[in-house]
Amino acid sequence: TNLFRNVTTITFKNNKITLKDSDKEILQSFINLTELYLNENMITVLYNNSFCNLTKLIILDISNNHISTVHKAAFAGLNQLSVLNLSYNRITQIGSDVFTSLKSLTVLSLQCNFLKSFHIKSSFKLIKIALAGNPWTCSCDLLDLQIWLTASNVTMENEDNTTCTFPNNKEKFSIKTAAIQSADCKIEKFNYEKIHTRLLAGIPQEDDSSFFPVCFKELPLLGKSWTFLAGVLGFVLSATLLIFSAIKCPTWYRYLISYSHRRLEENDSEMFEQEFSADMNSFPTVSGTNNEDPIVIFEKIHSFVPGEDGFIEDKYIDSYVSLHESCS
Repeated sequence: TNLFRNVTTITFKNNKITLKDSDKEILQSFINLTELYLNENMITVLYNNSFCNLTKLIILDISNNHISTVHKAAFAGLNQLSVLNLSYNRITQIGSDVFTSLKSLTVLSLQCNFLKSFHIKSSFKLIKIALAGNPWTCSCDLLDLQIWLTASNVTMENEDNTTCTFPNNKEKFSIKTAAIQSADCKIEKFNYEKIHTRLLAGIPQEDDSSFFPVCFKELPLLGKSWTFLAGVLGFVLSATLLIFSAIKCPTWYRYLISYSHRRLEENDSEMFEQEFSADMNSFPTVSGTNNEDPIVIFEKIHSFVPGEDGFIEDKYIDSYVSLHESCS
């Protein structure tokens, strides 16, 4: 520990440092450190308070890593830091609030990242800044950076190569001199805020159609959306009730599906009597008896096999049973 206290400059270049909790605990032992080089390592995220105990640090180099995210308080406590190198990383978005605590910062390098815009405050003070090698989009999102570069005394390193990538008509123009109309950006911002406020309040837009882009004109007003919501809820509840009834009360459904028999009608029984009387002459009689009282012999042709559901589909069964009882 005493050895660490005496160290003022240290280089951890080209290692496998990730700057997780264990690494931060070791770095906090170098309380008199003024220069720290962590370039060409495996850092992906700069978490809050990553260097909180290095109050005397002046130069911090974290270039050539895999950094994609920088937390807002990542550099908290570095009150003496003057040079910060974040070049050759994968940063896609970063704001000037990240550097608010760096009161002594004079040189900042963000070149060769994936930045399309950089929202910066006018109070941000630097002597030199490096922004080349990023896919800058020269639109209203870049206007505050352009104003700051023009109004401040900052020197933009490699300015000729710090150009717009999008849109195509501004490609190869310097981000400092590319034509971005501040008046158009103010109108666009005003229209967006006005549209957003009125949509939230549900106010009809009758006289201000010129303020609406096409996408906003096609959207339904927020104030009438409750009718659509009520319809959806009603449909969902009705469908749920029908499904619940079919699952929990299936008796009526099974009854309708299995109902296949019918009752005998009166004309059906009369037709049977006529057919039965016509066929009586074909039955055999027993010899040696009185001809006036013939005995009719019924032969058992088919054995009765009850069905599974207990219903007999033969429409003649009722008449046949009654006739058999009367003859016996």
